[in-house]
Amino acid sequence: MKRIFFWVFILHMIWFLVFIVQKFSVAGFAVANLKTKMLIVGAIVLVVGLIYYFWLRYIGFIKRAAIVFKEIFFIAYISSTLYLLLGFVFNPLITVTQVVSIFQGHGLSRDYVSYDEMGSNIKLAVIASEDQLFPDHDGFDLKAIKVAMKYNKRHPNKVRGASTISQQVAKNVFLWQGGGFLRKGIEVFFTFSIEGIWTKRTILERYLNVAEMGPGIFGVQAAAKKYFNKDAKNLTTAEAAQIAACLPNPKRYTVKPLSGYVANRYDNIMRQMSILAGDPDVQAIIK
Repeated sequence: MKRIFFWVFILHMIWFLVFIVQKFSVAGFAVANLKTKMLIVGAIVLVVGLIYYFWLRYIGFIKRAAIVFKEIFFIAYISSTLYLLLGFVFNPLITVTQVVSIFQGHGLSRDYVSYDEMGSNIKLAVIASEDQLFPDHDGFDLKAIKVAMKYNKRHPNKVRGASTISQQVAKNVFLWQGGGFLRKGIEVFFTFSIEGIWTKRTILERYLNVAEMGPGIFGVQAAAKKYFNKDAKNLTTAEAAQIAACLPNPKRYTVKPLSGYVANRYDNIMRQMSILAGDPDVQAIIK
């Protein structure tokens, strides 16, 4: 079994590296010096591997530590791969963010529902709010990334994100909140993986079931019940837009009571929804 997963890992990594190398040649691809970072990481891995092979593996405690590390790594890879495959069919049993919410005292209010039970308004609202190119990209919105990088360079104290819905699903389902190069790097890997295995409808369904939409409120059904006392499929355009408007920071930007940020933003989301409603690619996903 371990040998099978070893070759699955090798093929998976080759597939991922081919994807990344292709991104190097895309005009305007601007993930903060990605090529340089990948080359640095690759060089470090190569140097450490050579040092271990020619010297460190002859030191007893280092060899034992390396064996333990290898076992932990493959357990993590095998479990995440199985989780990835099961995620095509099932919503996650629990996420790191949900566990943290419980320990922080916000509790856990959620009610997973099927894609058909969500209704089209909330699907359209989150696409209009979070990722208008969701039907068309491969997990990464290159234009948004480039714009965000320019903005963040000019406003270092007010960082703007450019995560797609796919990236947010990778973070919410497999990882943890917060930034950092390590988490961002792993997020790229999982984003690539879910885009290659899951359908766009599956990705959007997982997002709408696990995204935090208020302190301790996870998923659109729990949010619809909490804020409007109705099922998600019955949300009006305005109600769906209000929920979508809180997503950048649902603990700070509240729907009930209506925060100033949500009040200002949801009108714009409704306008974007009316524009996107006629897009056949969007309609094919939200129906």
